[in-house]
Amino acid sequence: MRSLQALRWLPFAVMLSVAVVDLLAGPSLVFLPLLTLGPAFASVSGGVRRTAMVGAVALAICLPLAYHNGLLTDWQNYLSILSILGVTGASMLAARLRLERERTLANVRQVAEAAQRVLLRPVPRRAGDLRVALSYTSAAAEAQIGGDLYEVVTTPHGVRLLIGDVQGKGLGAVETAAWVLGAFREAAYDEADLGDIGERLEVSLARHLGSEQFVTAIVAEVHDGEMELVHFGHPPPLLIGPDGTSRMVEPPEHNLPLGLSLLDTTPAKPHRVPFGEGDRMLFFTDGVIEARNPAGCFYPLAERAVLLTHDEPQAALDALRGDLVAHAGGPLLDDAAMLLLHRQGS
Repeated sequence: MRSLQALRWLPFAVMLSVAVVDLLAGPSLVFLPLLTLGPAFASVSGGVRRTAMVGAVALAICLPLAYHNGLLTDWQNYLSILSILGVTGASMLAARLRLERERTLANVRQVAEAAQRVLLRPVPRRAGDLRVALSYTSAAAEAQIGGDLYEVVTTPHGVRLLIGDVQGKGLGAVETAAWVLGAFREAAYDEADLGDIGERLEVSLARHLGSEQFVTAIVAEVHDGEMELVHFGHPPPLLIGPDGTSRMVEPPEHNLPLGLSLLDTTPAKPHRVPFGEGDRMLFFTDGVIEARNPAGCFYPLAERAVLLTHDEPQAALDALRGDLVAHAGGPLLDDAAMLLLHRQGS
C-alpha cells in the first residue's frame, strides 16, 4: 500500500524537483525537458485521465519557468512543450494498455480460482477416524493452480487418497491433472483393489497424454491398523509415530510413473505398512524435498518431522510450510503440495 501511494505521488515530486533545480541553476541551464518524467511516471500507476492531468501540470510548470528564464518565445521552449505533449500522449497510451492487461490478468485469475475449486476441491477435515490437513504452495505468486494434484474420498472400500505431480507446466499440466482426478474419483468408488485403480488411471491417461508425458502419483487406502499404498514413481510418504520418530515409507518395488506403461507392462503391486492410533502420514510432492536454500541445500524434510507433532494437524502442517518457505528464502521454484493424515483411533 505504501509503495502504491509513493508511485502516485512520484510524478509530482519529480516535477517539483525539476522546477526547483531549474530555478536554482538560473537561465544558463535549462531543465524543462525533464518535466516529461512526470507523465512518464504517472503511466506506471495511474489511469489515462490521471496521466493526462499530470501532463497538464507539467505544461503549467513549464510555461512560467520558460518566462522566468526568458525563453517563452525561444525555440527551446517550443521543443520542451512538444516533448511534454508527445511523452504525455505516449504515456496515456501506455496507461491504457497497462489497464487492459491488468483487467485480462484479473479475469484469468478468476478463471484459475474457479478451476481450482473444481479440480482441487477442499479435502474433508475428517474422514473416518482420520484428521486431514492440506497445504498447497504455488511456485508463481499469481498462480492459483499448477501441476500438483490431490484428493481424499470416503468410499465403501474405505478412505482412499491420491497425490500426484504432472510432468510439465502450464495449461497442459492443468488439463492432465483434470483427467487424473476425474478418473480417480470414479475408480475409487468402483474398484475394490488399488492396483485396479492404477490401471484405470493408466487407461484414462493413455487416451490423452503424449508419448513423453507422465504423472507421478501415490494411491493409498486406509485399513484397520495399516495403510495400503501403490507408488507410481512418486516420492515416498513420511510416517511419523506417536513418539515423534519418523521414516520414509519406501516401496518394496519401484513402479514407473503413470503414462509410461508401454515401457513396463508389469502391474503395479500394492504394499502395506502399519498405521495405527496416533500415527501420522505425510504425503508430499517433489516441490517440498527439492526446495533449495540460497546455499543450494535441499530441504531436510525428515529432520523437520518434529514440526508435525503438534496436536492440531493443520497447525502442524502450517508450521512445516512456514519452515519450508523460510528455508527457500523466497518464492518456491516448484509447486509444493502436502497432505497430512493423523489417525486418532476409535
